[in-house]
Amino acid sequence: MCGIAGFLSSDPGGVEPAVRRMMRALVHRGPDDEGFERFPLGTDTAGPTVGFGFRRLAILDLSPLGHQPMVDAGTGNAIIFNGEIYNFVDLRRRLRSEGHEIRSTGDTEVLLRALSVWGERALEELDGMFALAFYHAASRRVLLARDPQGIKPLYVARLPGAILFASEVRALLASGAVPSDLDPAGIACYLAYGAPQDPLTIHRAIRSMAAGSFEWLDAGSLEGRSARLRRYWRFPDIVARAEAETAVVRRVRSLLEDSVRHQCIADVPLGVFLSGGIDSASMAALAVGSQGIASTFAVGYQVAGVIDETGAAAESAAVLGTHHFQTIVDDDWVMLQWSEWLKAADRPSIDGLNTYIVSGAVRDRDITVALSGLGADELFGGYPTFRQVPRLQKAMRAISWIPRGMRRAAAASLLAWLPAGKRAKVIDLLSNGSSAIELTALGRRALGDKTLRTLGFQPQRLNLSPAFLPAEAYDAFTPTRDAFAAVAEAEACLYMGNTLLRDSDINSMAHSLELRVPFLGRRIFDYVSSLPGRVRSPQGSLPKHLLRRALADSLPPSVFDRPKQGFGLPLNDWMFGPLRDQCEAAIDTIAACPLMDEGKVRQTWKYFRDQRKQIYWSRPLTLVALGSYLRRIARLSQDHGLPT
Repeated sequence: MCGIAGFLSSDPGGVEPAVRRMMRALVHRGPDDEGFERFPLGTDTAGPTVGFGFRRLAILDLSPLGHQPMVDAGTGNAIIFNGEIYNFVDLRRRLRSEGHEIRSTGDTEVLLRALSVWGERALEELDGMFALAFYHAASRRVLLARDPQGIKPLYVARLPGAILFASEVRALLASGAVPSDLDPAGIACYLAYGAPQDPLTIHRAIRSMAAGSFEWLDAGSLEGRSARLRRYWRFPDIVARAEAETAVVRRVRSLLEDSVRHQCIADVPLGVFLSGGIDSASMAALAVGSQGIASTFAVGYQVAGVIDETGAAAESAAVLGTHHFQTIVDDDWVMLQWSEWLKAADRPSIDGLNTYIVSGAVRDRDITVALSGLGADELFGGYPTFRQVPRLQKAMRAISWIPRGMRRAAAASLLAWLPAGKRAKVIDLLSNGSSAIELTALGRRALGDKTLRTLGFQPQRLNLSPAFLPAEAYDAFTPTRDAFAAVAEAEACLYMGNTLLRDSDINSMAHSLELRVPFLGRRIFDYVSSLPGRVRSPQGSLPKHLLRRALADSLPPSVFDRPKQGFGLPLNDWMFGPLRDQCEAAIDTIAACPLMDEGKVRQTWKYFRDQRKQIYWSRPLTLVALGSYLRRIARLSQDHGLPT
């Protein structure tokens, strides 16, 4: 796990200083080593140039042979990449069988050689998490690519005569070349979902590269020639006839074991996040099966009204025989962590506080790599949306003949008895789209249509869909009549891809911790995603049916019987209580933003404060996190004289 940065420019003079500034902004992602190299984009060495910068967190091959940028002396090809290639041993064997020499024991040289030999087709062979830049010396081109699920981020800024890319938004802003001016569409997406929706960020000049895609850049790209972003991965088609359930269960178990075994490969200490739920207990059980023994980590909260899962985690650890560590924190300490979490954010988000806290506790034990159960809910159907959306679709079909405006007015009148927060979400559901994707997205909304309109955001004026999503958000979806599969794709692309994975990356890397997600291994993800809903979720079955069956002989029934628990700190009480001054300073920043109406911002905040007993904490936090981020960006611009 590392940080990468690059700068393609028609003016080579400023390349190295800008990349060096980006590298300094990424030190937390790679405290162990750094490197910089520059390469020509044409025959004139004084002409267009690309600079590659790298910060290393050493995980595999801790020797200097793992240094990046890695350059092949024979071809002049070079690579920087952030992430891990889990099937690199198999790929190395294939490359050696074709006569290619590989000296190091890690995955970087294997990836460099695979791209050199197989070209972009190598991307289809990779099982891993990655964001990479590959320089092809013969054609003087640069390949940018990102893993299928978007586990590793990659941001790109296109300016006149220049293209910059980096693992984090903050690095691009630190370059001194990328303006920080705000994008109304990106802010609207953020406010709607509590996280920016790919490819948008809240900055006009910065875009997030699509998961599962690649593009080639060259000197012509700097002259405004449009680069062609291409997908090398999409969700697989649903198989028409699946195997018998017993065969499917065996296959799921085998693929999960393979994924965990590959992702346990590391030359540094490794641990497992362990809560009281099925997903993390399954991951710990599989790690024990692979490693023989594992270190597991849990965090408990001595906070009034918060469910403490440390007892359940300890029970699972005892059954599995792991080395178990738990950290108990009180509300004063968590509120201190809240402030540090907001400072660590690379973008505004309402998610990730728990990951930030757990990652810090794990890193305090000198663990460098941790396994997470993230992805199981999306893959196996753990969310309520898998059961709610099909029912909602039937209800929506019955009222689809009623104009949307009339539906909204009728719902607002008939549902006045509901609490304010729940009423707004139900009204939006009843008055908007009826597809599985639209309904799943609406279920993830942080702020509703009415609040967004009050703040001055109209989707049609911003080239967004009625659900406040960019058109590109739908690119990865496959046409399917399988409602379960449609919900799974929507949850994976929108919520998991734009919120969970991005925040897991940034909050673990804030502590220089590499977080791995074996449920998203390429083979297990593709296989389960191809199964029809009737196989993944038979009628009358419990949530995550296949996962329960696959791990039935590894975990006691008590683990599967535990109800799913959410992360429920009393954030509303804190935001309007002991953290009020900090939060209202963030609101002052938003109110001063030229894209916002000051009076409407303060009116909305007052409404959240007055209704705090009836609304979910995510709604006021959406404003607080945005204001906190904008305050830090303003300070960055002032301190470094960056363009705005």
